[in-house]
Amino acid sequence: MSGKAGWNLARIARAGLLIGLALFGTLSTISRAEAKDVTIGVLYLDSQGYYAGVRSGIQKAASGSGVSARVLDSNSGGDLSKESSFIDSMIATRVSAIVVSATSADGSVRAIRAASRAGIPVVCYNTCINQRGVEQYVYAYVVGDAYVFGQKLGNAAADYLQKAGVAHPRIGVLNCEFLEVCVQRRKGFEDALKHRIPDAQIVANQEGTILDKAISTAQAMLSAQPSINVLVGESGGATLGATKAVEKSGRAGSVVVFGCDMTTDIANELASGAVLKGIVDVSGIEVGKLAFAEATSAAQGKKAASKIIPATITAYTSPAAANAWRKAHADGLP
Repeated sequence: MSGKAGWNLARIARAGLLIGLALFGTLSTISRAEAKDVTIGVLYLDSQGYYAGVRSGIQKAASGSGVSARVLDSNSGGDLSKESSFIDSMIATRVSAIVVSATSADGSVRAIRAASRAGIPVVCYNTCINQRGVEQYVYAYVVGDAYVFGQKLGNAAADYLQKAGVAHPRIGVLNCEFLEVCVQRRKGFEDALKHRIPDAQIVANQEGTILDKAISTAQAMLSAQPSINVLVGESGGATLGATKAVEKSGRAGSVVVFGCDMTTDIANELASGAVLKGIVDVSGIEVGKLAFAEATSAAQGKKAASKIIPATITAYTSPAAANAWRKAHADGLP
């Protein structure tokens, strides 16, 4: 064999090796993109009805996806240590993706960063970490813009109050402002309402997102601030608690309620029309479906089309709207 012939054979062998490596890389990418089995860790923030809707949405999306999906889910109860422990366990399990409603904008960064650095894509929904963290460590964030959400609530309140001739509303707020999403809801509400009714004033703002606490807090608020003629709930528990407090205090007819996050109990109150006059909601079922779709895409190695995935924000302001919601959600899941 001549030297030239040997050089050609070596060259061909090297070329074949490079082609083989390239083909292997392509086949590996295709294999991941067409993966049919995924395991997704899902963490809910609390046990209120909205998160039952999210769970239902994930289950419905999984059953119709054509993907064999194993879902490992838990509830943090708003406890940062429980959230961290769950995410750490998902990292150890090597799940395909993690779906989470984060407990804290800053406090949740460590666990989500750890998942991202371990090569596990993270999809947030409803709540997430701070903006810098989202940009660095989060695959996608499914959310109804909280400020716009609040604006819709403020406009719904303004529509009712202007029609009722209430020019000087005095407002008590039951908040969930340990979460940034609730702070933004209130800001949007205030800006929209005061733009249309400049003399509107928030005279009390206290935490009360769990139903029992919300009822007692709202009753105390109504007693301490007899000028209050509007209560606002920033979450589902706060809204229902405010409504029950007005009823228990004998203030129906003089105090009205506006709130957030539809449930069957809340729809029933809105349908009666006695106290609750308006609800703004992002469907948990829709959010669950969107979050599952993003988690599956991430698990299959697909690039996110967008960092923020918008969820639809809907206002319900009449008994007819409440009845339509109840018919569409006969299983009670929001």
